[in-house]
Amino acid sequence: MVILLARTLSTSQKLKHSLYSLSQLFTFAQHQQSLPTPKPKTPPPPFLFFNFKSFSSSIPSLPFTRDGNFEEPTSLVCPGCGVHMQNSNPKHPGFFLKPSEKNPDYHSHTHLVHIAQESEFPGSLKRGLVIQPENGDESGFDSGRRPERPVVCARCHSLRHYGKVKDPTVENLLPDFDFDHTVGRRLASTGGTRSVVLMVVDATDFDGSFPRKVARLVSETIEENSGAWKQGKSGNLPRMVMVVTKIDLLPTELSPTRLEHWVRQRAREGGAASKMTSVHMVSAVRDWGLKNLVEDVVKLAGPRGNVWAIGAQNAGKSTLLNSIGKHVGEGGGKITHLTEAPVPGTTLGIIRVEGILPGQGKLFDTPGLLHPHQITTRLTREEQKLVHISKELRPRTYRIKAGHTVHIAGLMRLDVEESSVDSVYITVWASPYLPLHMGKTENAQIMQEEHFGLQLQPPIGKKRVEELGKWVRREFRVCGNSWDSSSVDIAASGLGWFAVGLKGEAVLGVWTYEGVDVVLRNSLIPYRSHTFEVAGFTVSKIVSKADQALNKRRQNEKKRKQSDPKVSVPAESPILTVGADSNSC
Repeated sequence: MVILLARTLSTSQKLKHSLYSLSQLFTFAQHQQSLPTPKPKTPPPPFLFFNFKSFSSSIPSLPFTRDGNFEEPTSLVCPGCGVHMQNSNPKHPGFFLKPSEKNPDYHSHTHLVHIAQESEFPGSLKRGLVIQPENGDESGFDSGRRPERPVVCARCHSLRHYGKVKDPTVENLLPDFDFDHTVGRRLASTGGTRSVVLMVVDATDFDGSFPRKVARLVSETIEENSGAWKQGKSGNLPRMVMVVTKIDLLPTELSPTRLEHWVRQRAREGGAASKMTSVHMVSAVRDWGLKNLVEDVVKLAGPRGNVWAIGAQNAGKSTLLNSIGKHVGEGGGKITHLTEAPVPGTTLGIIRVEGILPGQGKLFDTPGLLHPHQITTRLTREEQKLVHISKELRPRTYRIKAGHTVHIAGLMRLDVEESSVDSVYITVWASPYLPLHMGKTENAQIMQEEHFGLQLQPPIGKKRVEELGKWVRREFRVCGNSWDSSSVDIAASGLGWFAVGLKGEAVLGVWTYEGVDVVLRNSLIPYRSHTFEVAGFTVSKIVSKADQALNKRRQNEKKRKQSDPKVSVPAESPILTVGADSNSC
């Protein structure tokens, strides 16, 4: 009992509990000695004289950590997510099943008899079933062994093959990723190898995914160590490279020059532009900008440098490194394949990525930084799928006046409270799976009470509306000089943004859940749609597909009824019926 309890306690708690148990046992023994003992005298219990030092040292410590394999690349660490692997408890992180050992000749067909040695033609050959040799050998036997696939944890296996985590509660046993302890102290050290920091930022959620803490730490380290370096002392000057990913999701009309200028301006306001070595716009899906990025990183890292890929959760670090590995590893060699999935927090520990940097250079993928100000951190897996942007953004524009409101699902709302002009153009840039609604501001409270969680999803369900927190308002005063293009954006971290175009001034009220970061910035995409959305609900793609399926089903049933009058038309699904009527106010 003492041993089982000691496994679940900390070191200090183990000591206190063990000493307390010993004191109780010794008190019991003294009490027994004071009483008349039967004959023959029973020896004292052996567990009263155990060695406490050897007992405490024999307790195995569970490696619930996110340090990964920075120090020792050959340690038992999952090559997909960086968590320490174990095969003893499926309810703990890093659980894996060891693959069963196979006979090295199980692909060689050694159990088959050569056709020349058979007495007659077999039935399989008569039916046309002929087994071809796998390696082109005339004998038909494969003597070589296939390369073994790396073993990954059960969580990575589920993400790679099924796109979801089987038991998300297991990750709660892991501590939060301590960037200052694991990476920050190595970047801030004056000695050691050269460090290159790849700050990976999502182009569709720039302000929400921008790692302000990392930018501030690296900038301060550069300032401190540069002074020591000028005085002749040792000073490690980290190189900071900004990598803007997922640019393929931005409209093709956006100029690359304008995008880079906008990125540098936002990075300057975040405290990183003056210390940045270079900026790269890349797309891991379409291989845009990867060649220039690799050449720049190899040049900055040198033959023995450390390269750290750092960014927010779901910013695209693992996808970027996998895409780089495909091109760098075309000539052969072992390339680490990282687990990638459209869910935040895929990487759990530091992973050393093999086969990309030449020489003794080391490339590390790190767990995504948790940004509590992103609204995606509050959403469930199903809700995150609706918010996640996976295709090229398309504008949805409203032409409204003061006293009107635009909703983005049940997550964000914009009110035009005052305006010096008659018309204000509001363009929504967000996932096409999010429904919109435009109506009068006086009915906004009714919309929240009756439609949040139902027609305006996410949140999915009325209960989730209360769980997301308090609905709060923020005020913005904006001005513009053109109706043809957007002047400013009002962006919510992890969701999307409203682009505002007007020729005059306006007072806007923006509503979202308390704690979600909302920023006012210069417009990223100044273009708007040439066709305007109408008042009421604008159905999402999910509802549109449901409507198409329902209409197709109605047509098929109508044709069957016309051909056979005895066939009765079944009742329609109540869920699809709601979606079909969602175009009305």
